[in-house]
Amino acid sequence: MAGIADLARIHTPLRAPDVDHLIGLVGSWGLLADLCFSDLMLFASMGHPADGEGAERFLVLSQVRPTTGQTLYKTDWIGRVVTDHERPLVARCMSLGEIISGEVPNQELRELVRVLCIPVRRDGRTVAVLTREAASSVGRHTGELERTYVEVFHRFARMIATGEFPFRTLDEWEGDAPRVGDGALLLDGTGRIEFASPNAISALHRLGVHGQLEGNLLGELGLPESAVRSAFGRGVPAYDEMERPGEVTVSMWCLPLLEHGTTTGALALLHDISEVRRRDRLLLSKDATIREIHHRVKNNLQTISSLLRLQARRLEAPEAKAALEESVRRIRSIALVHETLSLEAGDDVPFLEIVRPLVRMVEEGLVSPERPVSVTVVGDAGKLPATMATSLSVVLTELLQNAMDHAFPLGSVHEPSHVELRLGNDGRSVTVLLRDDGVGLPEGFDLEASTGLGLSIVRTLVTTELGGTISMRRGRGDATRPGTVVELVVPLSEDPLDPLAR
Repeated sequence: MAGIADLARIHTPLRAPDVDHLIGLVGSWGLLADLCFSDLMLFASMGHPADGEGAERFLVLSQVRPTTGQTLYKTDWIGRVVTDHERPLVARCMSLGEIISGEVPNQELRELVRVLCIPVRRDGRTVAVLTREAASSVGRHTGELERTYVEVFHRFARMIATGEFPFRTLDEWEGDAPRVGDGALLLDGTGRIEFASPNAISALHRLGVHGQLEGNLLGELGLPESAVRSAFGRGVPAYDEMERPGEVTVSMWCLPLLEHGTTTGALALLHDISEVRRRDRLLLSKDATIREIHHRVKNNLQTISSLLRLQARRLEAPEAKAALEESVRRIRSIALVHETLSLEAGDDVPFLEIVRPLVRMVEEGLVSPERPVSVTVVGDAGKLPATMATSLSVVLTELLQNAMDHAFPLGSVHEPSHVELRLGNDGRSVTVLLRDDGVGLPEGFDLEASTGLGLSIVRTLVTTELGGTISMRRGRGDATRPGTVVELVVPLSEDPLDPLAR
């Protein structure tokens, strides 16, 4: 089903600002349907036929049903076209720009339906008509709650007719707009409570507020008044939360009721969000615990690397010392991931914040005056899952170390050399391109046949753990320093081994 913006753009002459105004109205009119216990429909003029003759046509842009009463219409009217003969009250309201009421026959219900037509005005123009559609109430007695709600609805209706509703700030509502059934307080022009719904009374009881509510200010009941003062002072909705520490949290939206720019009262909507806040606190506690675990893992890995360095100092065999130093770098690359996770909320980490210290670590350990090589990082891989970031950081450590050892062997570099690490992320995969200007790959080199430990680790992590691909080829430099290009492509999926995830 097409949305209100598409229907208006294709079938009506409404301008974009007018459509935005109607979208704002539809975004908050569930509140109005609850207040009037009725269905609401939004009509926009489609104009007369192309020949200029015949009936004016109206398109139903949107429809909402109440949660406080029974709907009249079991089928949706959105997208239906009616003429001014079928809906004369709508046509008259559109023409006069005034609130009009009356009764119209409904063929589906086979009875008369009471209709209240409200002009939706913006910048002094009627851009649409909002209708309240209700069954006949002859002989029906209404209680105080219904009478109060309907009275508030009529106050909002007058605001719609003067262009004061919807509020410009209603897009600040997070999630679903509040509904009247959660609890409502009607405040008079001085901010005192005129009426409290049963659900509102229950919510305040849970906050520890008992006794007489009518005639009192919220402050006199021990409740915060910042939202009420803001709504009355600025003439826009205001939000606040009222809390009974450790037990109950109730949210409050205070909506000012305006008469030609003057605040004559307010409707305060209450909603018990205790469970939501309890879950928020639980998530924060779990997040803090997880970050503390990552911090301790990082410390433990640093301790292990320190022990390996101590062991390396006691060894005399160069091969053994080199092996331990390589192990230290691998452990430190994993520790960098856990260090970043200990500072970030969530399971994803900004990979660039791992790459930069990882490059510094390699440069500190392998770059020297006898080997003047610089490493440049270009691009960004974005945020990656922790498991992917861990494997990828070890892969980059091995590739950078391999470049230093084999592309720039000691004694072969007599002028500054360069390694470029280029990162990319297109939303489907992460790409890593490592390019150097070193001596290049030996003749007949085959990555799959390589038996070196470093490249074996890289090949296993990329193809098995990450489900990606890796290629190594000679660069395009001169004959003495052709360079090497290593390219990785790693798919972004929760489980690279699951074929359905790719």
